[in-house]
Amino acid sequence: MAIIKKVEIKEEFISLGQFLKIVDLISSGGEAKAFLMSNTVLINHEPDHRRGKKLYKNDLIEIASETYQIC
Repeated sequence: MAIIKKVEIKEEFISLGQFLKIVDLISSGGEAKAFLMSNTVLINHEPDHRRGKKLYKNDLIEIASETYQIC
């Protein structure tokens, strides 16, 4: 069973670009596009590469061998 890392947000939603910064996969918003073009990102088991994609509580994000859940 994979360990799911919880990512707590205070807002109703965050963008995928913001999420990547929160979990330290990128250091600035400008890096989001390049990161998403070169890495597979699954949101709720579906591939997505839009840095503006809205992430809500209970969404699952899978990147490489890591799984995150918005809470």
